[in-house]
Amino acid sequence: MANKLISLAELSRGTQKSPARGASEQLPPGAAPTLQDLTECLMFSPGDGRIWLNGARMLLMHSSGIGALRRELIESMGLARARGIMLRTGYHCGARDAALIKERFPESDTLALFAAGPLIHAIEGAVKVEPVHFEFDMNLGTYYGEFLWHHSSEDDEHIAQYGIGTEPACWMQTGYATGYTSAMVGRLILYREVECRSTGSSICRLIGKPAEEWDDAEEDLADLNAEPFVGSGGSTAARHASAKGGDKGALPSALQADPAPAQDGEMVGISSAFNAACHMLRRVAPTQATVLFTGESGVGKEMFARMLHRISPRSEAPFVAINCAAIPENLMESELFGVERGAFTGATQSRAGRFERADGGTLFLDEIATLSLVAQGKLLRALQEGEIERVGGSRTLKVDVRVVAATNVDLRAAAQRGEFREDLFFRLNVFPIHLPPLRERKEDIPLLMTHFLHRFTQRHGRQLSGFTPRTADTLLAYDFPGNIRELQNLVERGVISAPDGGAIDLSHLFTSGERLAQPMFSIGVRGQLAAAPNDQAPGAGATSEPASADNQALQALFGGKDLRRLSLQEIEDTMIDHCLAEVKGNVSEAARRLGLTRAQLSYRLSRRPAGE
Repeated sequence: MANKLISLAELSRGTQKSPARGASEQLPPGAAPTLQDLTECLMFSPGDGRIWLNGARMLLMHSSGIGALRRELIESMGLARARGIMLRTGYHCGARDAALIKERFPESDTLALFAAGPLIHAIEGAVKVEPVHFEFDMNLGTYYGEFLWHHSSEDDEHIAQYGIGTEPACWMQTGYATGYTSAMVGRLILYREVECRSTGSSICRLIGKPAEEWDDAEEDLADLNAEPFVGSGGSTAARHASAKGGDKGALPSALQADPAPAQDGEMVGISSAFNAACHMLRRVAPTQATVLFTGESGVGKEMFARMLHRISPRSEAPFVAINCAAIPENLMESELFGVERGAFTGATQSRAGRFERADGGTLFLDEIATLSLVAQGKLLRALQEGEIERVGGSRTLKVDVRVVAATNVDLRAAAQRGEFREDLFFRLNVFPIHLPPLRERKEDIPLLMTHFLHRFTQRHGRQLSGFTPRTADTLLAYDFPGNIRELQNLVERGVISAPDGGAIDLSHLFTSGERLAQPMFSIGVRGQLAAAPNDQAPGAGATSEPASADNQALQALFGGKDLRRLSLQEIEDTMIDHCLAEVKGNVSEAARRLGLTRAQLSYRLSRRPAGE
């Protein structure tokens, strides 16, 4: 159990700082994240066709398929351009993994995080990496690394297609190493293959150091086109960081070029479906066209409408929103067009309607399918003529309003059933934008978790360390019938329920009978596919799996209790007591095994009530 007890540092979020410098020879055996820690981050969700590594979607595909793509690129674009594309692709993957691993294991030493890169690359099936030596100094920005590559998949495919040549061929792998290390150091670290199997060597040898320390780095920089990838804040992959480690750093909006603190009205996402909607938003924003947002309830239609107004030429004019479902039918006309004094009983003064208030700006009509047929007809005239009349008035008022509508109903089908005016549908359907449900953009879930965590910890004055890994994995598997609104509510519930200084766990979120729709799987220590231990929310009825030796030891340690139902303090106290018993009361040795400093362990012991 001694090796297992090191996870207490992650559970209790100690405050010990990671060293700013180090070398590979200083890495202690079993330093987290270990290979087992990383394999447990690889999750399979076959029910919905997704694989996840640290919250990022992965693909399992034939190495020969990458080889065929490589051949097509070389033959259609030439060797140099193909090399640049593969290098930049590898750079993106490496930088992304670096950001994710820092988020997943925020308490690990920087030295251990550097060493995790080769392990991740091996898990992903690209190559076996053998570190020869690496050293770094984060304060000075210096780095030197030398590695050996075994069983390179790129070499296998290149040699199969072209045989032995005169140039190294591990382009994506070199880009991966460059991206991962650059994101860790915060400056561009270039790697080069000084030996490669594709040139006849028996093994691949890689050396990495800062770009300015290479004498002739111009060609490497041209291939890498590095500026878009490495900036003042490290890597752009940090924008895609997972929420699993509880990073409180600001996430940039999808419609902003520069990182900035995430505000309530900003949109967050990196998925292809989200980016497609943002692209359409940018295209239509400079125009005067009517926009119709469609999608399920809770997908963020009003937020998109507000962003459309914000990036349009009308941004300085009013944005007026009205929920058509919330206005009684007999008041809808006066709400939209205004009312003159004396128009009906109770109309003691004239009042402008939403069209007048939005003059020069944008009028957002939410849940427009709930309008009565009479109200639809009056709205159609206002849209066609750009003119309105107040209820009880005789003057025609010209208004310059851009109308944006939203609905969670299929208006075309409603029009065919006679429930919605067909002419109004075609008038609104000038530029439709469909917003996908959250279950179709799961890549955005870690980002949204961090975004909402940052918002609600500020709003409620809480100090939390983030989310437990199993919480993030469980949320990835959840279908979110309430979409983003439901995720927002879950995170706010967790922020309120979690103990100060602790992490949000499943018991803080799933308290209303929520159920997962798809099972999740992880890789066991022997490489077998097994049900993930955290793929079920409390009460979800997880199927039982044969307990491994580690699980049996944990069950014995905790007296057969369900760990998910124990508080963090109970788990911590049990692990400390067990470790102290093993080392016969030696506090220094117990602290070392637990991954804590002696002062941190002493403080935890001093907090216990007298007599324990």
